Order: sequence, then structure tokens, then C-alpha cells
Amino acid sequence: MLVIQRPTVEAIGTPENNRQKFSIGPLEPGLGHTIGNSIRRMLLSSIPGAAITTVKFESALHEFDVIDGITEDVTEIILNMKDIVVTSESDEPVVITLDVKGPAEVTAADINCPAGVEILNKGQHIATLSAKGRLVVDLTIERGKGYASSDRDTRKVIGVIPIDAIFSPVRRCTFTVEPTRVEQSTN
Repeated sequence: MLVIQRPTVEAIGTPENNRQKFSIGPLEPGLGHTIGNSIRRMLLSSIPGAAITTVKFESALHEFDVIDGITEDVTEIILNMKDIVVTSESDEPVVITLDVKGPAEVTAADINCPAGVEILNKGQHIATLSAKGRLVVDLTIERGKGYASSDRDTRKVIGVIPIDAIFSPVRRCTFTVEPTRVEQSTN
């Protein structure tokens, strides 16, 4: 007799630090890897989100520049900005601004956001300013899916630095397949 088990999906444990485990099962033999890989690919590449796509410094024209009064160089500041988690309700590009005078430790909380844009990790370090330092930056926020390389921007405006954007709100997803017992068979 053909026995078909209806799989169940359940959350395991409590969510912590934006992480959650799920269990799906029981599944037919060989189906665990198929479903696991499909869900993983979908979570990493198909969920829309927002990210910083371009950066324009008042005091720097390219990413290899150095700004007086700032401990980090422009490349390091850009890498710190790539780790900012942002949400945007607008389907159009939105410009947010950062204007801080030293001495100060600049974090994502110092960024001025218009309505419809929110920074989720306000404690993200951006730069350290000395007493004579000033950091003025315009950041462009766009919505998209998956990953977009900085090479995609063909406008090549002087002073506007395109950066790689990871739009997906899911940064890491793994799965494991374990044997389950359904009546007399283990798979």
C-alpha cells in the first residue's frame, strides 16, 4: 500500500539575533536536498530589499582618496557603509545624507533619513573623526533583489562612487538532511 506522509513545517526554538531554524518533514527519499536547495536559493536571491548603491563624498573624488581629519581612508569608510542595513518603501532611488563634524565616532545613527527610509543597525561604525575632521556624504538607496556589482553602473559621474549592493535581507542560509522513520522504513 502506498503511504504518503504530508510534510509539516515548524519553527524550532525561538528567534534570536535575526536567526531562526525550521524543520520540514517527513519527505520522500531524495526530496530533502531538492527542497532544501530550492528554498536556500530563493531566500538568498529572490527576496527584494534595499541597499546603498552609490556614495558621494564632499572631500573625495574616488575610493583611494584620504580625507583630512578622518582616521579611516575612503575605501574603509565605504566597506563600513556596505554593512549598513536599510529599508526603503520607495521604488525610486532615495538620497540620504551624513554630515558630522569632529571630534566624533560616526555611526549609522548619524545619517539623516527622509520618511520611508529606515536604518536598522544604527550602531554600525562608519568612521572616526579628529577635532578638525568633517565627513559629508550623500548615499543613494535603491531597492532590488539579490546582489548587484558596482560595475553595473555605467553613468560614470565624477565623484560618485558605485558600490556593490546586497539587496537580500537574508545573508546566510544552510540546510541539513537527516534520516526520518516513517512506519517501517528509514530514509
